[in-house]
Amino acid sequence: MLGFIICALVGLLVVGLGFWCFRAKKPVGFWANAEAPEAKNINDVTGYNRAVGILLIIFGIVFVLLCLPILGGQNSPGIIVSILGMMFESIAAMVVYTVVIEPKYTKK
Repeated sequence: MLGFIICALVGLLVVGLGFWCFRAKKPVGFWANAEAPEAKNINDVTGYNRAVGILLIIFGIVFVLLCLPILGGQNSPGIIVSILGMMFESIAAMVVYTVVIEPKYTKK
């Protein structure tokens, strides 16, 4: 139960970060330990922040849903669904940001 609570709190934190992105005036960063893109390199800062915010909100919601198999107990085989699902979800979020969001809002 404690594992699910911690996992769900992390997912909700990501959802909150996504909503924070909507209100940001400067471009928000997506990658950890990397500088956020400068406003002069972004076509539409509001649209960019909105796209990143939506990505983070969807990521957080799916993350919480992937936490549900943890409720099966300590030795539940369903934990594999959580582990692999979170791994593939993270890769999918990186691909969406790199292939869809970044090219759409970066000046050429």
